[in-house]
Amino acid sequence: MKSKAIAIVVFDIDGVVRDVSNSYRRALADTVEHYTEASYRPTQDDIDVLKGEGLWNNDWEGSQEMILRYFEQQGKPRSQVTIDFDELVAFFQSRYRGTDPNDWNGYISQEPLLLEVNYLEQLSEAEIPWGFFSGATRGSATYVLERRLGLSSPVLVAMEDAPGKPDPSGLFAAVEQLETQHGDALKPNLPVVYAGDTVADMQTIVQAAEHYPDRKWIGIGVLPPHVQHSADYSDRYARKLMKVGAQEVLSNIQQLTAKRIRQII
Repeated sequence: MKSKAIAIVVFDIDGVVRDVSNSYRRALADTVEHYTEASYRPTQDDIDVLKGEGLWNNDWEGSQEMILRYFEQQGKPRSQVTIDFDELVAFFQSRYRGTDPNDWNGYISQEPLLLEVNYLEQLSEAEIPWGFFSGATRGSATYVLERRLGLSSPVLVAMEDAPGKPDPSGLFAAVEQLETQHGDALKPNLPVVYAGDTVADMQTIVQAAEHYPDRKWIGIGVLPPHVQHSADYSDRYARKLMKVGAQEVLSNIQQLTAKRIRQII
């Protein structure tokens, strides 16, 4: 018997499932500050400007780019700036994961959650398959999904599993895994909803639609907590997500109920 599923839903994690404004972003700022010898520490707005370019979903690469741009502004060409990327990653991780490899004690341990398990259970009750596609490392993503939320081996495509966004390969992989998991119960070619909080997330859904135009691909923007302290900033951030492909923008992912999904589709 075919399920009543009306769509497949895939979630980004950072800014959607967990608030990373004082963890990933703090580690990024720490890293830039360290490599510029405390001469420059990017603000949340600075990081948003970088993320708004749609090219820096990977925070290690984003850290490096901000360091290089700082030195360029000081008149030093980036070709003359030496950064050992592996050392940069290690420094970043020492802040984000912490100093204990077995019991992470860094910023990750303090991340507020942005959804509750019963929200996902409600989607399951509505026979809506769901999974995750994130630019976070598998270790970091698994930490929040399994250890914090208590999920049991959810469908997850992480940094190590696919090219970075806006390449849609990871989204395709998550959808394929969900289709395999649910087997013949799903109708073929169900619409896909992807919820994310960045320009790169929305560009990912746009590229997915370009690759497979016969399928319906719907981008749902989510306002990360750090932009919601100002109504004007929230509005500008939402407009930017809409401009690059979001069909609508929510202030919290749990507003994307089964009923709302039906309305959107």
